[in-house]
Amino acid sequence: MSVPTRITVEGDAPYDVVVGEHLLTELPGLLGAGVQRVLVVHPAALRTTGEAVRDDLAAQGFEAFAAEVPDAEEAKHASVAAFLWGVLGQAGFTRSDAVVGVGGGAVTDLAGFVAATWLRGVRVVQVPTTLAGMVDAAVGGKTGINTAEGKNLVGAFHPPAGVLCDLTTLETLPRNDFVAGLAEVVKCGFVADPAILDLVEADPQGVTAWDAPSTRELVERSVRVKADVVGRDLRESGPREVLNYGHTFGHAVEHVERYEWRHGAAVSLGMVYVAELARLAGRLDDATAERHRTVLTSLGLPTTYRQDRWDQLLSAMRRDKKTRGDLLRFVVLTGVGRWQRLEGPDPALLQAAYAELAP
Repeated sequence: MSVPTRITVEGDAPYDVVVGEHLLTELPGLLGAGVQRVLVVHPAALRTTGEAVRDDLAAQGFEAFAAEVPDAEEAKHASVAAFLWGVLGQAGFTRSDAVVGVGGGAVTDLAGFVAATWLRGVRVVQVPTTLAGMVDAAVGGKTGINTAEGKNLVGAFHPPAGVLCDLTTLETLPRNDFVAGLAEVVKCGFVADPAILDLVEADPQGVTAWDAPSTRELVERSVRVKADVVGRDLRESGPREVLNYGHTFGHAVEHVERYEWRHGAAVSLGMVYVAELARLAGRLDDATAERHRTVLTSLGLPTTYRQDRWDQLLSAMRRDKKTRGDLLRFVVLTGVGRWQRLEGPDPALLQAAYAELAP
């Protein structure tokens, strides 16, 4: 068995992201001293996994509970958060107890939000079981739930006590979900680490398998990108905005499609859109814009979109968290690993970039 890699996220409350295989024995150490009660939050699809984590914690002396929530984005509702608050209250959870989120990004977002709001903040350890969760959602302390008006509009910054990225949990992940998660990996390549792009381009078909030789390196590199950024900017007041690359348009697609699209597929479209926007604005060269399409297409991710949804997409983007007043703001690249903000672009430019997504 290989030795786990520990990547420390710096900041006011440093924590470790542990990457490796068969990592459940690491969980008590991340929970820390003094924790008596633990609530394991898991989706219906991972009932067996969630209950196994609960049983393992109970065997190690914790008073452990498991709470099942709906799968995917259906978990990220105020009613589900209220259900979990009820479980915590009935079980007598105090400020020294903890929550463990087991699942994809939706569950880790939800578990983190519930931990952030219970007694104004208790410990949370995230155990992401999807690629997107490992490289994005579970790391960084962003938590949230959705409303009818948009995605992640209600939330809090609440860094976890630790994150366990157990690569063996990816074995049961549907291939389409794994491929969707690669969009977040590619994002990290474009915004900060070109070696990620080189690894993907060297074997685009090979990297779509969970047990590919490059999977661990891709996960570790992506986590290091995020750890470096959020360690310097927890509350997204500056550098952290780069991690939203492709997300303004991507979140709009998710909203318009009523969250029936995988997050990574929407982000793939969002990156192509913002690359075209930057190119049309004279910020990005043609070759790098085209590289977005080439890399994402090689992985089987979408790079085109229907052309009859512009008004709905624009309306959704205006409700994005990065918007200030009526001023739309985008993260754009000026080259691989170089970024800047594009604020208040001409409406004609926005629509022209959308036209570049035509099938």
